[in-house]
Amino acid sequence: MITEKERQAAADALLKAETERKPIVQPSRTYPNLELEDAYKIQALWAQARIAKGARIAGHKIGLTSRAMQMASKMTEPDYGVILDDALYNDGAQIRADLFIKPRLEVELAFVMGEDLGGPGTRIYDVMRATEFVVPALEIIDYRTEVPRAITDTIADNAAFGAIVVGGRIIRPMDIDIRWVGATLSKNGIIEESGVSAAIMGHPAAGIAWLVNKLHAVGGGLKKGQIVLAGSFTRPVDIAKGDVIQADYGSVGSIGVSFV
Repeated sequence: MITEKERQAAADALLKAETERKPIVQPSRTYPNLELEDAYKIQALWAQARIAKGARIAGHKIGLTSRAMQMASKMTEPDYGVILDDALYNDGAQIRADLFIKPRLEVELAFVMGEDLGGPGTRIYDVMRATEFVVPALEIIDYRTEVPRAITDTIADNAAFGAIVVGGRIIRPMDIDIRWVGATLSKNGIIEESGVSAAIMGHPAAGIAWLVNKLHAVGGGLKKGQIVLAGSFTRPVDIAKGDVIQADYGSVGSIGVSFV
């Protein structure tokens, strides 16, 4: 564990990296005793600073939902971060590439909560019952630290969250079998990635149930109206200024964005 003063210093450094668009040395290298609990505390301090500057928590994101990514990170479970309202974009947006350091895109589904949901013991059917809508989404991930990164670096860095783009059809959670939403991700007219939503822990709601139980352990939960990114079912694709992105989710619509 590290001290509260060191946690605050790490959060301040990450905030500076985000503002100046310059990555910092990994917190795990600066503070060799950094543990998972410290990393989430740093994330919370960073979020508090952003809220103090006018941002609002709009929801949460879940990462490391695939077994392959967990093994690569030497983790046995996902991680999570917060979504801030100033990082929400709609279908058709022109997004400034210079807002990020090294942005990449992932294909996901987003759940919009129709009621509050708390743990413990939350299961997939609880998530489905509490969800009002499911919408196609893209997550822009970004690193504010140097690489390679330990899992503690990723968590402290708000689970690599950069921004979210939503679009396509708004569907109710029981209208289709959301385990089998397929999508292709194209960059500049070339399909770079494809996947199916069952790749997210077997069911897109599984990660959200995990998140609710984790938030309960720290006195939190999900609130009505919040949006939750359920996790990626494709590998991340690098993006840069000038790129035009199209994500096709078949019967549930598509999302198009460009980076300027």
